[in-house]
Amino acid sequence: MKSHAEGDNSRFYTVALQVAAGAARNGQNRFAQDLRDLVDGLRVQESHRRVTPVVSVAQPRGELAQLLSVSYPDLVLSDLVLEQSVRTRLERVLLEQRQGDRLRSHGYLPMRRLLLTGPPGTGKTMSAHVLAGELRLPLFQVRLDGLITKFMGETAAKLRLIFDALSETRGVYLFDEIDALAGERGSANDVGEIRRVLNSFLQFLEMDQSDSLVVAATNHPQLLDRAMFRRFDTVIDYPLPSPDIARQVIRNRLANVPVGRLEWSKLAADTEGLSHGEIAIASDLAAKEVILSGAKQVTTASLRLALRERRGHVS
Repeated sequence: MKSHAEGDNSRFYTVALQVAAGAARNGQNRFAQDLRDLVDGLRVQESHRRVTPVVSVAQPRGELAQLLSVSYPDLVLSDLVLEQSVRTRLERVLLEQRQGDRLRSHGYLPMRRLLLTGPPGTGKTMSAHVLAGELRLPLFQVRLDGLITKFMGETAAKLRLIFDALSETRGVYLFDEIDALAGERGSANDVGEIRRVLNSFLQFLEMDQSDSLVVAATNHPQLLDRAMFRRFDTVIDYPLPSPDIARQVIRNRLANVPVGRLEWSKLAADTEGLSHGEIAIASDLAAKEVILSGAKQVTTASLRLALRERRGHVS
């Protein structure tokens, strides 16, 4: 019952089948068969729900079409290789969203405004895709190139359109590179109009009472106005990968090609300071080299070469 209440259907079905097996051992064959049939039926229904696309919403029209792009991700949390601290925080967000009615019945609201910080390529944007996929919601990515204009009054008006959309269509709304919009007030290059845009954003964010998730991501948290942090329910920091996480990324990316015995102690030095994304690109490069050259397998030497080449591009 606890698994069902928490939305963990996989564990719920496992426990139900264990109950059915116990009933069969005790001679309750009819009950056991009925329970198995019920579980099978529920699994079929769930599979149908999974293959059915997310309930489609109208594509953003008019001016909104210049401000939002929509997609329907099917990623789940297990698809991402993340530090356990980050994974735990995302799991908590998903739990609160799935148990939102239960929290509201006690006077609390589920977390829905998230600020993701960390270096490029560490999984911030992909986390927004995962949240949408796990919750079966559309992902709306805010197009800052369409939002920010030389006429700051227009920018504030466009912000209102986006926050109106949050209320009209539940989804995950991603403000990537939010530092372009929410830089520190009072900085040397600040002007009055920019301050007014930031003030408008903060007001819209605070007044928003929708059920949509607002996800803001930045590679430069030090540039954000301090008032930004107070407006979010949680701030999740994405660190560069540890040696263990780097190893998982490499193994995942090399899963489809032959791999020799890798010397992880040597590879750890070459992955240090690289992001998840950079390690994935280098691993893909080593895998494709095996396929195209006819080599027998990925070796420590070939992977180190790819990692060093990638480091040369980012240093």
